[in-house]
Amino acid sequence: MIAPTHALRAALTAAIERALGEPEVDPLLVPSRQPGADLQANFAMKLAKQRGEAPRAVAERVATELGDADGLLAKTEVSGPGFLNLTFAPGALAEWATAALADERLGVAPAAMPQTVVVDYSAPNVAKEMHVGHLRSTVIGDALVRTLEFEGHTVVRANHLGDWGTQFGMLTQHMLDSGIEHLPDFAALGELYRAAKARFDADPAFTEAARSRVVALQAGDPGTLALWRDLVTVSLEHINAIYRRLDVTLTDEHVVGESFYNPLLAPTVDALLEAAVATESRGAVVVASTRFTNQDGTPAVLIIRKSDGGYGYGVTDLAAIDYRVRELDAHRMIYVTDARQAQHFAMVFDAAAKAGWTDGRQVEHVPFGAMLGDDGRPFKTRSGGTVALTDLLDSAIERAQVIVDEKNPDVPAGERAEIARAVGIGAVKYADLSTSRQRDLIFSFDRMLALDGNTAPYLLYAAVRAGSIATRAGETATTVSVVTEPVEQALLLKLAAFGDVLDEVAATLEPHRLCTYLYELAGQYTSFYEACPVLKADTPEQRRSRLAMCTLTAETLKTGLGLLGITVPARM
Repeated sequence: MIAPTHALRAALTAAIERALGEPEVDPLLVPSRQPGADLQANFAMKLAKQRGEAPRAVAERVATELGDADGLLAKTEVSGPGFLNLTFAPGALAEWATAALADERLGVAPAAMPQTVVVDYSAPNVAKEMHVGHLRSTVIGDALVRTLEFEGHTVVRANHLGDWGTQFGMLTQHMLDSGIEHLPDFAALGELYRAAKARFDADPAFTEAARSRVVALQAGDPGTLALWRDLVTVSLEHINAIYRRLDVTLTDEHVVGESFYNPLLAPTVDALLEAAVATESRGAVVVASTRFTNQDGTPAVLIIRKSDGGYGYGVTDLAAIDYRVRELDAHRMIYVTDARQAQHFAMVFDAAAKAGWTDGRQVEHVPFGAMLGDDGRPFKTRSGGTVALTDLLDSAIERAQVIVDEKNPDVPAGERAEIARAVGIGAVKYADLSTSRQRDLIFSFDRMLALDGNTAPYLLYAAVRAGSIATRAGETATTVSVVTEPVEQALLLKLAAFGDVLDEVAATLEPHRLCTYLYELAGQYTSFYEACPVLKADTPEQRRSRLAMCTLTAETLKTGLGLLGITVPARM
């Protein structure tokens, strides 16, 4: 099935071609300000100027050719200097809504040209606790992969785990010196890290031994590798526990750590040198930028191989691009990291393009702002330390529990706990996703847990309320047949726009667009519910029709929130 707006755009494009002989014109459709009209098409002024004709005459010719668009429109009027005001036929909206209710995709067409998309996100570090700095990448990335998959793309999740480098020589050497063969849990790993770091900073002999241990690790020494694997395993247990609490879709199978690319680094350097993309400079291998400069005006450089033979982050990212193109045949590669890394990824993408690795492919950096407290400063603990992500989630659920307990004292305790978890986690995620990712996120529990406004609790309540009406009615309605009120028509039009919004999110990689849509849909539903009695409708047919609209609204809210990674509880 085709959504009404899609069908109208296609019909209008065809009418323009028939009336004017202008092929492939994409008419701009916006909400109309004229009473009784749904949309306004703006194309006549531009085409009239090109053709040397009067805009109203152009619009009138197209309107005549468009007619009722095969029953899609109830009215078409030319207004102003050459706008077309378009009013959908209620029957056409009802027919689409009925078909959407019977479709598990709610009438959303899959992508016409599905792609293989790699999304690189989250990327915590082994042996370090996940903190609030990892939240935005994880939550934004998860919303994007869910949306892209729903659109019909093959999505490869890539968790670029920080599991390689100097610190692992430090940790494994301390384990050897201390006779530690296995760590029982992540708390023990934290103690190990603090002890090893203290030795590394204070004992030159240990520092040298740790650096030698890095060489042994990179050379594949079995004993060192066994200790390193234990560090990774214990860290992943901690990381996966947080992923489960956050209800994100990352698992061990998506981990592609820095260690994975280690064997590919030397060949990548050789390939860049051979392609004359990289050059040697003072014993190092670098790629000089043509876009970015240092403070002294010299070209900024991406360090590929250091003068001591070590490798920079840039070559790991380039090796990853090469691998994702050659082995995964990725059409699109998306990197979700904070905005401070924008120049780094721009230089990496430039180098990959110069090497010819990304010809015909899309590589995109998805930057996001910092997380700030109510005071506008970096979000910290009272003592000034970094906020552990587990502590943040605990606080969100505890605060949600208070609200849920006050609102639903008669609900069983176990169910209240599940609702509090859904509300608390959902509130944290929605506060992040509803903010334009380029902006800094002002973190406020009071704001994100509010029961009104553009918040997760408000939307969860709207979804539950819309879905519970069928239960109260004691019947399931699947057909929309009576659309007599303007507010009913407005609700159906908003519901029909769901697919358009998902297309926008997939194109722009901006989840806040979906959040805004869901908030507006919830508001439109409230207007409908207040103006149009459902259980006490005038006729049985009207009652069933309105029940079906409620169900379609509930399913759209539930699906949209699900694409954001937010679970709708059975009741609120």
